Amino acid sequence: MINGEKKVEQPIRWAMVGGGRGSQIGYIHRSAALRDHNFQLVAGAFDINAERGLDFGINLHLDSKRCYSDYKTMFEEEAKREDGIQAVSIATPNGTHYEICKAALEANLHVICEKPLCFTTEEAKELEALAKEKKRVVGITYGYSGYQAIEQGRQMIANGELGEIRIINMQFAHGFHSEAVEIDNPSTKWRVDPKIVGPSYVLGDLGTHPLYLSEVMLPNLKIKKLMCTRQSFVKTRAPLEDNAYTIMEYENGAIGTVWSSAVNAGSMHSQTIRVIGSKASIEWWDEQPNQLRYEEQGKPVQILERGMNYLYPQALADDRIAGGHPEGLFEAWSNLYTRFAMAMEEKDQGRQLENSWYPGIEAGVEGVRWVENCVRSADNGAVWVDYQ
Repeated sequence: MINGEKKVEQPIRWAMVGGGRGSQIGYIHRSAALRDHNFQLVAGAFDINAERGLDFGINLHLDSKRCYSDYKTMFEEEAKREDGIQAVSIATPNGTHYEICKAALEANLHVICEKPLCFTTEEAKELEALAKEKKRVVGITYGYSGYQAIEQGRQMIANGELGEIRIINMQFAHGFHSEAVEIDNPSTKWRVDPKIVGPSYVLGDLGTHPLYLSEVMLPNLKIKKLMCTRQSFVKTRAPLEDNAYTIMEYENGAIGTVWSSAVNAGSMHSQTIRVIGSKASIEWWDEQPNQLRYEEQGKPVQILERGMNYLYPQALADDRIAGGHPEGLFEAWSNLYTRFAMAMEEKDQGRQLENSWYPGIEAGVEGVRWVENCVRSADNGAVWVDYQ
């Protein structure tokens, strides 16, 4: 159980690029990083508007001299300080991730980046090679993977409780953009602009979340080929999709599906992953994240609850309060930020973090790769394509 005792010797000196006033995700980054004292926020380039960013930083109790007008200036000036930043989180629109991440790595900084890491597999591989060369950690904020039920599912599958894995059904299909809400909402408008968001909308923004959950639960499962069809039901979003279906065949003969949608009218989030084996199935739903549904053939359904002693030890390690009390997305993100911090400290000391996983640079590369293959399939008439 996490109780606030230190996981790293000293808090990592940390900064943010983006995530300022009006950001949808800036606060959860700060809450997750600062909650367990693994990081200390000491600097930031929070806004494309320098004056607004300065005011925001001051209101976070930062030294005004360390509230910078842009990330390039921040990296340059912080490198001159003995107490300069050691890590940075990137919480900016998609089209800026590649250049900021590359600059941070070249400045010898650890990085935590919003997904997508970049737009092309070529760029992603370049960042992966640079991170390896610089011996830096790159974490990707697949925040839902920090829930303990995901770890429970991972352990159940590894121990054969489901039998041979046959089918993985995934979806992230909310209804909040079933109309053209971006007309009056600047924080949504950039998400449907190809110049800013890249080659896809819901495939990259939504579909990669349950896809990564499948990678956590089934780390040895590899995609062989896939087929994708995508639609723009709100016509002004074309060529970007607001709905997509992807079917995948895996190397072991299993199949998987991902429904990615922002036009599932009436739905709140509707992110689920169901893993079906020859003996049993498990299912997780992000609207009831403290529960994992376990269905064993011929027996009554079991609802496994977070924090209970019948779970695997690995699924109890990140608990912050006893079972029965709900934990949510802020706790899940905090769990990931704790893992990021531990990995960074291990990397700085020339060691490898053992007996733990986190969404690192490989997860970022795989997310970009999956989207790229989905778009290639869809734009060629929803044909089967070999996974490249």
